[in-house]
Amino acid sequence: MLRGVFALTLALAFLPAQAQNYPSHPVKVVVPYAVGGSADVYGRVLAAKLSETTGHPFVIENRPGGGAVIGTDAVAKSAPDGYTVLVMSNTHTVNETLIPKKPYDLMRDLAPVTGINSQDLLFVGAPRLKANNLKELLALAKNEPGKLNYASSGPGTPYHMAGELFKHMAGVDIVHVPHKGSDQARTAVLGGQVDLMFDAISTIVGQVNAGKLKGLATTGKTARQ
Repeated sequence: MLRGVFALTLALAFLPAQAQNYPSHPVKVVVPYAVGGSADVYGRVLAAKLSETTGHPFVIENRPGGGAVIGTDAVAKSAPDGYTVLVMSNTHTVNETLIPKKPYDLMRDLAPVTGINSQDLLFVGAPRLKANNLKELLALAKNEPGKLNYASSGPGTPYHMAGELFKHMAGVDIVHVPHKGSDQARTAVLGGQVDLMFDAISTIVGQVNAGKLKGLATTGKTARQ
């Protein structure tokens, strides 16, 4: 079962002596993805709650690009004092094999803090898609190999991996169309420029319920958020 997983990490090492009075000034929360995606949404919720709890600002900074490498590298090279933290996702795990030469060492340069969220993905289709369920989609894809396409927020992201896993399991040829962020990918499917997309249920279910997208399948055992 493929799920979207998010966690919080920081640059090594956060010294115990500093932790006693932490935080004493604003903390930067780097989201290595574009505004509007699941990581961005959960990062902002967490930052708001931490700001309220500690009395010091936790400020979101979106640094998308390079399949999360750009933002991650910035955090890995930041001062190891706990004042620059990173929102991570499944993408970082995939990048360990997808991108062997990165400017940082994930296990050496970053330390985990806590998990944030884990949720299933929803497979959706554009309004113009000539299929209303998974059975019809499979028939369409097999009859017209290479004509359908699916959007993702970039190589190595959970949405890309879900798309490739679906193609492999179903034995169909569907073209991958990567975008700079999930918000751009979602907009492309909503506008009908791209046929399909895997997205986090919490982010996309509203569009399905409103009839703007076709809900085809979920990566979980039930259609829950």
